[in-house]
Amino acid sequence: MDTAAKVYQSKKTNLFIILSGIFLTNAILAEIIGVKIFSGELTVGVSPVNWVFFGDYVLDFNLTAGAVIWPVVFITTDIINEYYGKKGVRKISFITAGFIGYVFIVILLVTKLPPAEFWLQVNSSDNDGNPFNIDFAFNTIFRQGLGIIIGSLVAFLIGQLLDVYVFQKLRKITGAKMIWLRATGSTLVSQFVDSFVVLGIAFYIFGNWSIEQIISVGIVNYIYKFSVAILLTPLLYVGHGLINRYLGEELTLQLTKEAAKDTSFL
Repeated sequence: MDTAAKVYQSKKTNLFIILSGIFLTNAILAEIIGVKIFSGELTVGVSPVNWVFFGDYVLDFNLTAGAVIWPVVFITTDIINEYYGKKGVRKISFITAGFIGYVFIVILLVTKLPPAEFWLQVNSSDNDGNPFNIDFAFNTIFRQGLGIIIGSLVAFLIGQLLDVYVFQKLRKITGAKMIWLRATGSTLVSQFVDSFVVLGIAFYIFGNWSIEQIISVGIVNYIYKFSVAILLTPLLYVGHGLINRYLGEELTLQLTKEAAKDTSFL
């Protein structure tokens, strides 16, 4: 292998490791912190919208905390898609799904461990003196139901595969231009499916939500993802600029050309 080939392979590998690390870290972190639900309206200092769906179902912009950093996964997916194609996104997606499953298993085992007595006593009240069971709080925060776990993993994988498929189809039409179109377009399609799949599995199949609730909450989640996908478009161009500078013009063209070859779904 000549020097130029070694440099290309080294930069290609290093870039994939960095992007995979960003993707993996944020995807797993989003799953862990996702148990917290926060008010989008109160966060920006406005009153809840109290939208009414299907006659009597009131809905506000209450979102999972995981949604705060999930846009980082959107951007990283599109960048990996641009430079490594379907194979790159599929590889990191299945690896991430495996690690998410591993994290949930470890958390389940840890929450089964009997708490030490001194730990319960030291943390028996909050700063205002209100008593609480620290072990119960720990288990409630970190342990998620089987339906949520299965729903999250299935929706994640379907969303990623759909994202890369739409991205590559749009890329075939736009060529190297219009990064915003294939990035935003693929995210909007994949996250529309993701928003309803995770809710349907977690709260309809495994829970007791009605179809109306699934549709209502799914719509709010999708509105958020739709808005964020558009707002983050400038960051996508910043990421591309930094990567192109690192790779150089010749290596960038070679890598993106390889990534654009396969446009099949699986």
